[in-house]
Amino acid sequence: MSREFELCPGRRIGGEQPCFIIAEIGQNHQGDLDIAKRMIRMAKDCGADCAKFQKSELEYKFNKKALERPYTSKHSWGKTYGEHKRHLEFSHDQYRELKKYAEEIGIFFTASGMDEMAVEFLHELDVPFFKVGSGDTNNFPYLEKTAKKGRPMVISSGMQSMNTMHQVYQIVKPINPNFCFLQCTSAYPLQPEDVNLRVMSAYQSAFPDIPIGYSGHETGIAISVAAVAMGAKVLERHVTLDKTWKGSDHQASLEPNELAELVKAIRTVEKAMGSPVKQLLPCEMACNEKLGKSVVAKVTIPEGAILTLDMLTVKVGEPKGFPPEAIFDLVGQKVKKKIEEDETITEQAVENHAKKVKC
Repeated sequence: MSREFELCPGRRIGGEQPCFIIAEIGQNHQGDLDIAKRMIRMAKDCGADCAKFQKSELEYKFNKKALERPYTSKHSWGKTYGEHKRHLEFSHDQYRELKKYAEEIGIFFTASGMDEMAVEFLHELDVPFFKVGSGDTNNFPYLEKTAKKGRPMVISSGMQSMNTMHQVYQIVKPINPNFCFLQCTSAYPLQPEDVNLRVMSAYQSAFPDIPIGYSGHETGIAISVAAVAMGAKVLERHVTLDKTWKGSDHQASLEPNELAELVKAIRTVEKAMGSPVKQLLPCEMACNEKLGKSVVAKVTIPEGAILTLDMLTVKVGEPKGFPPEAIFDLVGQKVKKKIEEDETITEQAVENHAKKVKC
């Protein structure tokens, strides 16, 4: 079982802890601070553990030509990619305001640091953990500097290979043991055949001393629920207030009713995972009393007879007698009294029979 650690103050992940659910607001706030606050409130009301954004210091994330590149998509907020990104980027003061709001309503707040300078700001902002987006997972200098900050890390693995993830583990582990990997495929929206939930099992085998989770970009909630059933200890899903809004992430995001249903389904699945011990449960007693079967006489059995298998059958009997699994143990036993055809065979009717205890 994956090692536990405290991801946020008072909230541990891994082991038998409940799945930590991240509502990824990202840049679905449309560059509007009020919408961003509404989305934080929505995440809280739907039961998510954390509201997460994406913070970039654009001149450190992009070079000049990338920022000057024409951006004519229907999702564009400007003529160039730089204008588009600037429209969606909150200032440091706005981030402080958002974090304060999240604290006031009682939900954890963090952001993906999309470049090294963004990580510096988030460290100053005192976020509980750093989220490493898939685009920086193979950025080894970034990983090393982020790990040295000493905060827990959640690392997505979209666009990466298993070999790269081994290298990431080897870089981060000696510096900062409090991190986890999320299986992720970087496509929006993500098709089911490209999800590859079995990678989670590969991660669990390759990295047994860290928690494993899932970051999904698919539509609907079924795949994310399955990920939790497979052992995801952190789950991240993009959220939106309206899938029809302008922006490339909205279509792969969950609206409020879907997020609420996802959280509810995850908590139900966690309860259902239960215990690995198979046994008759108290909740099954009523059914067992009503429909549980017993060994009964297939024919009339005279007093002193030695039981053979062709004398016995199994039915729902009244009163209860030997359970069906005892039928072979009864073969060769001597009966103390006459047993009529169709009569339940009880302990009192069998000579010196030691009833076996169920395990």
